[in-house]
Amino acid sequence: MDENEELLTFFKALADANRLKIVGLLARQPYSVEQLAALLQVGASTVSHHLTKLSEAGLVMAQAHSYYNYYHLQNEKIQQVARKLLDSTTLPALSAEVDANAFDRKVIANYFLPDGTLKALPSQQKKMRAVLRHLVQRFEMGRKYPEKEVNEMFAQFHEDTASLRREMVGYGFMQREGGGGCYWRIEEKEER
Repeated sequence: MDENEELLTFFKALADANRLKIVGLLARQPYSVEQLAALLQVGASTVSHHLTKLSEAGLVMAQAHSYYNYYHLQNEKIQQVARKLLDSTTLPALSAEVDANAFDRKVIANYFLPDGTLKALPSQQKKMRAVLRHLVQRFEMGRKYPEKEVNEMFAQFHEDTASLRREMVGYGFMQREGGGGCYWRIEEKEER
């Protein structure tokens, strides 16, 4: 079972109010199916079903005592999953197969004409960000551009070069010095 499947099984096992109650009860002490059924006021077959789900996730384990099985919480398994979730690489890795640029491509396809010019400037911030991310690629990192050159570059895409300059600076794709004499590209923050 890979990490994603393990986390899915873990969360599915806990995605039920009665299963959460069972985990809470077993955190105190071991119980039999009949005891859990009486405490939760549900049938023994329902408790057995929940215990099967929790067992499949490795959260509980049965231990035979006389004629009964007593279920114990597997604290180590819960701690293992908690450590995994708290690791800074686990959650980002869950989305590794997702195309992070799909939204930008869709916006670019909708807002740019076949000749490469903009139909209009987007009014929604998330769409404006996508357009600006696309346009800022025309600028080299570490190079300063005079305002006139920036205007000439933006004029290839849209007539409102002043708005594009202002938005590039406002959204943090570029910086400018003084009254707008020079512009330069800066590293984009990881905000989409």
